[in-house]
Amino acid sequence: MSDKVNFGIWCDFRNPEPWAVPYEPFYRDALDQIAAAEGMGFDSVWLTEHHYCDDGYTPSPLVIAAAIASRTEKMRIGTNLIVLPVHDPIRLAEDAATLSILSGGRFDLGVGIGYRQMEFDQAGRQLKHRPSLIEESIEILRRAWTGEPINFSGKRFEIGDIRVTPAPPNPPKIFIGGMAPPAIDRAARIGDGFLSTGGLGHDDYVASLASNNTADDQAGIYAGCWAIIAADPEAEAARLGDYILYQSNEYISWGAFGPPEETPLFDDAKSAIENGLYELWDADMAVEKLSAMIETYPQIKDIHFWSRFPGESIESGTQRLSYIASEVLPRLR
Repeated sequence: MSDKVNFGIWCDFRNPEPWAVPYEPFYRDALDQIAAAEGMGFDSVWLTEHHYCDDGYTPSPLVIAAAIASRTEKMRIGTNLIVLPVHDPIRLAEDAATLSILSGGRFDLGVGIGYRQMEFDQAGRQLKHRPSLIEESIEILRRAWTGEPINFSGKRFEIGDIRVTPAPPNPPKIFIGGMAPPAIDRAARIGDGFLSTGGLGHDDYVASLASNNTADDQAGIYAGCWAIIAADPEAEAARLGDYILYQSNEYISWGAFGPPEETPLFDDAKSAIENGLYELWDADMAVEKLSAMIETYPQIKDIHFWSRFPGESIESGTQRLSYIASEVLPRLR
């Protein structure tokens, strides 16, 4: 039923205390996990980005993407997502073009507007300028990948008669993520697809496609799924409780779900699971839920699952991926 939908994994390379391990073997093992996931039948791998994080949250996803390209053959490689307003769009255009060439056209660039004040401060950018920063950057990226002179003049950037070379034969698609209505509308208006989080925003995106008269072939939902899928999902969630609580509260404290001073932290893992984005599914429930989502939203092109939770061992995360690959994906396909 879903032969046109890719299923993938989502990696953040977080290595928090008190579970931290040395980074060199950690990165090596994570790359091994991604290569193994391709062998299991996963179609895509998605990387995310933040900066200046104590737990090492991926600061350089395109470098990691290049390493993944050398270890895989068919997997699509994407970002879900990078914080576009803190980047130099020309430097990013060059890196993404190079990555597209290295990967044989398997790379897609997912971007978001960002929300962490310190990331903007360090980049010399202002949060209030985020809409113009992201929209102008997307226009510059697209012009850059044509190989023609860019010649752009906007509120935030002035780019002269320069060309980005080599131009990628297969320019990356640009997907836009977000949870607020303006971000979702932006994805429908100027994006090549929408990066959703935990199933949020699908109805708004479909409505925005219609209001923006976006053609069907320009629409796409690339869904980050937060479900915990295991033979005994309740027991799995209990085992992962400390990692889940850590993940939830870090995102809250950074402002991912609204102003941190207005969004209380979860007291325990049980409340994080019950009131957060997580769902607990065994294989039957996963097939039922995902099938219904794909049927309801034919715009869905990709669904991807966390490869591991922050602090969880890679071996533990791989066991869950193996269960999804053997018990869920064949039934969806």
